[in-house]
Amino acid sequence: MAIQWVRSLLFIIQMYAMMLIMGLACFIPSLLSRKAAIASMRLYCAWVRWTASWMVGLTSEIRGAVPQDEVIVASKHQSFFDIILLMGALPSGKFIMKRELMFAPILGQYALRIGCVPVNRGKRGKAIKKMAEDVKSGAQKPGQLIIYPQGTRIAPGVQAPFKVGTYVLYNQLGQTCVPAATNVGVFWPRKGILRKPGHAVMEFLDPIEAGLDQASFMGRLEETVESHSNALMREAGFDLDGLHNLNQRA
Repeated sequence: MAIQWVRSLLFIIQMYAMMLIMGLACFIPSLLSRKAAIASMRLYCAWVRWTASWMVGLTSEIRGAVPQDEVIVASKHQSFFDIILLMGALPSGKFIMKRELMFAPILGQYALRIGCVPVNRGKRGKAIKKMAEDVKSGAQKPGQLIIYPQGTRIAPGVQAPFKVGTYVLYNQLGQTCVPAATNVGVFWPRKGILRKPGHAVMEFLDPIEAGLDQASFMGRLEETVESHSNALMREAGFDLDGLHNLNQRA
């Protein structure tokens, strides 16, 4: 375990060092061209996946049909690694992100360049409606709009409600929603240094067609994302049933 912790630390150091190196090297081209910004970020995602595979023994896989059109991608969020997998897989992904990230050196400029949408957490409902109006009117860049329905990173086995913001987007934009499930949190936690060896999966699931009412959409989205994420976590060896039994006894 001590050796794995050291390997994890070295992996994290080089990961952020490469973020700085690649960010600076590609900064000018990315400012001039959105395609260059997207290509730079996807190249960085490929680097992280590759170095994770041999430095800490964490391989990764994309399953399902990767969306190519303008859709909403509603994904389970467990750690930074699912951001890497989504951004690396989608041809033109753009995230709903915390407004504070706009001011992060280099990263914030890349995020805005590819079309990420900053949201004020304190005024989330109003901000999401405004963002939906901007997307619908063409003010935002085209591509796959990525939202985390639970609003934040959720550790494996922890239950958290799905927020209505995803439906607001789905309803106002009139777009198909593609749910996505993952098990990355089993190996790459929300916090801490240790990265565990294993096989992380990001899975794109069957699309939810436009036009459903709020109750039908939210029920289908939550059931789909949660059931498939639970299946992936069990596949990864996570004792989800044991954790649920322990919580019930507590």
